[in-house]
Amino acid sequence: MDKRSTADERVKKAAAAAARGIDSSGAPTFGFRLVASAVSVTPWITLLMFTDARARTTRPPSRSTPSPPSASPSTAPRPASAPATPASPQSTTSRLRGTSRHLYTELTGHRFTITADFAAAAADPSCYDALVIPGGRFTEQLSADAAVVGLVAAFAALRRPLVLTCHSQLLLAAAGGLSAGVRCTAFFSLRPVVELAGGAWVDPEPFGLCVADGHVLSAIGWPAHAQILAKLLAAMGARVHAGRGGQRVLVLCADYVDDYEANVPFRALAGVGCHVESACPTKRKGETVVTAIYDAAAPAPAAGATVTVSEERRSHNFVMTADWADASADDFDCVVVPGGRAPELLVTHDKAVALVKEFADKGKVVASIGQGHLLLAAAGLLRGKKCASGVPMRVVSRLAGAEAVEVEGAVVDCKLVTAARWTDLAQFVARVIDLLGISVSF
Repeated sequence: MDKRSTADERVKKAAAAAARGIDSSGAPTFGFRLVASAVSVTPWITLLMFTDARARTTRPPSRSTPSPPSASPSTAPRPASAPATPASPQSTTSRLRGTSRHLYTELTGHRFTITADFAAAAADPSCYDALVIPGGRFTEQLSADAAVVGLVAAFAALRRPLVLTCHSQLLLAAAGGLSAGVRCTAFFSLRPVVELAGGAWVDPEPFGLCVADGHVLSAIGWPAHAQILAKLLAAMGARVHAGRGGQRVLVLCADYVDDYEANVPFRALAGVGCHVESACPTKRKGETVVTAIYDAAAPAPAAGATVTVSEERRSHNFVMTADWADASADDFDCVVVPGGRAPELLVTHDKAVALVKEFADKGKVVASIGQGHLLLAAAGLLRGKKCASGVPMRVVSRLAGAEAVEVEGAVVDCKLVTAARWTDLAQFVARVIDLLGISVSF
């Protein structure tokens, strides 16, 4: 078995981590000791992704979210018992250039499972086709680690795609990879680092910008994931076949929608050429909804103990790109219903229930994950269908007349796509792409 095949076998075991790698803007874990995570795009394309996993008792995982314009109580994270909508955050650029200079908040994200040993990855970087270093301030620790810097330098010498977001450009600077005037963007505070290392600074305007200079792809963070994915696929020699092209997707949201279940489809589908919009019954275009992270309780319960509910933690603000009044099945090819607690609000709005039913009645793709099944059940779309359901939605799915399927991944029944949880997002997005007539080849 050659090196590529060996790496591929290891990567297949990490399929569930693929969605997390796509969506994560910062380091999912904080700490000191480096390990590596490998995720798969296709059976022949492997990526090495850095994260950091020292004992997590010293500091919680981190997610970076642009802070609201003020630190008033109405914009601070609130407990689950008192959900509230924060004020729409101002542009980070305008804040940094103005007299009042705010940065961002660090919020706890998902616990991220490490899938490979650093030593094994560092032994032969050539078995990977791309290196992804997510953002987050964990890179400050790793930039002083000679073994890590050596691996980044070795990978840069291979001239294979290297993705840097937020603060991770510091690692390439430490490895001397910016000295030839490489055009690079990052979080604003990294500008002097990029310039001192010999790079050419590019303002991250708009926030969705991904700058490609040779094999180096850089961005400010998670708002740029659509462009990052598109340019990474191109850099790896992929061709996106869009079928008829111009596929339009609507993501239905409300406060406390699951962060990953909203963000990953929104940006991944845009990355393969779809026009994606988000809408909420209680928001106007340009306003934000609060997202949340839902994770198993930590520390893990003792053997035999029963965990009745996951932890809920505040996460990114998610901008609505369309007015609710303009949401019509006639204008879209697919509707995506993420989970979290948002569906509990959506089912109380008659138009939301009628809207997903209209998508189904008109033969459009309907995709739901996690608690999003509640809205489909209210619209009568699950009767007689196979539905991937975890514990939270198993009874609801069965009451709605579905065959509740307990599987890892996504289930397709005609033009209905369902998945049980955020860890199934890789397959969930892949199935939606298939039904939209889009394919990716290398």
